This record gives sequence, structure tokens and C-alpha cells, in this order.
Amino acid sequence: MQLENLDTNIIGKTFVYYDKIDSTQKEIWRLIDNKKIKNGQLVMAGIQTDGIGTHGRKWHTDENRNIAFSFYVEVNSKLKNIEGITIDLARIIVEIFKTEYHINLQIKEPNDIMCNNKKLGGILTEAKTCRGIVKYLVIGIGINTNKTSFPESIKNIATSVKKEFNISVDEMEFIKYFCKRIEQEIIKRSEKK
Repeated sequence: MQLENLDTNIIGKTFVYYDKIDSTQKEIWRLIDNKKIKNGQLVMAGIQTDGIGTHGRKWHTDENRNIAFSFYVEVNSKLKNIEGITIDLARIIVEIFKTEYHINLQIKEPNDIMCNNKKLGGILTEAKTCRGIVKYLVIGIGINTNKTSFPESIKNIATSVKKEFNISVDEMEFIKYFCKRIEQEIIKRSEKK
């Protein structure tokens, strides 16, 4: 799989796809630790066996054709310029679904994407800071697009685009829309004084 015709300068230009991996977020951190990361690098998975949600929870990506990816971006910006980025990411995701797929989703602040009071997606934002400067961000996105069955423990609180609206989402097209929008957001924040 490739991100073809990607209209960005950095985000997603280095793209790695795994059919199956423990966690895209963990893979980004491994690449950082091994000094093999590139600015804007995006790691996507068909299936995650140990996906990470917020507060150490597990994020279930046990079927293909759902959206699971993480990316790394160098920002070198004051902490105040990065504050609120998670909620802005959530707004971007909701906006993409509205404009491209004509469906309305909600945000449960700061990082959950909701539909009919059930969780449909989430965002995990991690950062490396030094003396009040955010050096880089590692951001993970998980969205249940085509998932139809959920574990007993979460079936009453989780849902998917397919389940709610009976439409299919092309995960590569979605990621291309997302990469363009998030790059614009990061540039805007980095240029603030």
C-alpha cells in the first residue's frame, strides 16, 4: 500500500504500512529510539495486536479496513503554540467525515470521536519537550470505519462508520485528506511567536 498523489510537503511523505503490528504508536517510538525516524513519517497498520488508547487502555484494531496510524512531526515550538492540538485534530477528523462522506460525528473532549453516544475513534498525542519547547509530536489515530463486531466488554460503548451509516470509507483517501489538513495546522502553529 502507498499514499499516492499526496499533496503535502512533509506529513506522510515517508510512509510505512504493516499488515499486522503490535502498535503503530510503539513502532514510531522504536524508530525514534533507533534514530531511524524521518520528519513527517507515518506508520499505518491493517491490524494492531496491542493498539494503545488513552490512559493505557487497549485500542482494538483486530479487523482490516479500519483506520490505524501514527505519525511523527518535528515542531520545535513553544508549548503554548501546541496546546489544544488534540481537540483541533478531532475537529479536522469530524470535518473530513462531514465534507467527504456527508456524515455527522461528535467530539467528546479532548480526544474521542463519537456517534450516537458511542466511541467511534480516538486520538493519542504524545510529545517530547525540552525547556518549554516541544521538539516533536507522536500522534496516533484510530477510527472504526468498517469494523462490525466488537468484544463483549465494549460492544455497548463502541461503534463504527459502517455500523452507523452503512457506508465504506477508503482508509488511504481519508489519510490523504487528513495529512494535508494536519500539515496546514502544524505550519500555522509553528509560525506563531
